[in-house]
Amino acid sequence: MPRLSEGGKRGVREALLQSFIDRIMSGEMAEGSTLPNEAELTEQFGVSRTSLREAMQYLAALGMIRSRTRAGTTILPRENWNYLDPLVLDATLRLGNDDRFHASLIEARQLLEPAAAAQAAANANAHHLFRISKAFEEMVEANARDNEAWSRADLEFHTAIIRASGNWVYLQFATAIRAALLASFRLTNRASPSHEQAIAMHQEVLEAIRMRRPDDARSAMERLIGVARDEISDALRKARG
Repeated sequence: MPRLSEGGKRGVREALLQSFIDRIMSGEMAEGSTLPNEAELTEQFGVSRTSLREAMQYLAALGMIRSRTRAGTTILPRENWNYLDPLVLDATLRLGNDDRFHASLIEARQLLEPAAAAQAAANANAHHLFRISKAFEEMVEANARDNEAWSRADLEFHTAIIRASGNWVYLQFATAIRAALLASFRLTNRASPSHEQAIAMHQEVLEAIRMRRPDDARSAMERLIGVARDEISDALRKARG
């Protein structure tokens, strides 16, 4: 295990945390396993006891480890982990080895975004409608020629709808997982067999919101995310293959 250089206390702590999180999420430090004792870990990583203890406290707060007298420090199951923490989220996206994360994300979107679209149809003001329309126009301009521009415009389209809903809890959720949403859009847009179909489905959502039809907006968003769910499943299957 490589030793971490002492490049200032904050730098060491962040590097140590990232190293632990990467090893835990990759399975190198397996769920249910017990970590070496404090003396061994400080020697392996080349850090002070203070830096190690701070890292352990952070990992415990993330739900990744549990320390008990005599039993030692144990890696907890994944269902305890705080995936919305920036360091955990970054590792999830970099390692790309957790299909359950993407499945959970699309399930959350299926619950949240149709409701947000319905509320946007009821509550959106002129500025909100402009932002949604502008994002849609950027999707049309990007089309299949620039996947990154397409994905970023797609993200802005969905974020603008959530913002237009007026629900601050929805917006906080979208802001917290913005990086994960962008990664999800990149994955589904690469897998999408037809950008024309995707444009048409986004336009249905936009028109329902613009025409103040909450039920239609909800249904259109449900269809859109249903297609995204199928595309992300196909993309993950191909990645495994």
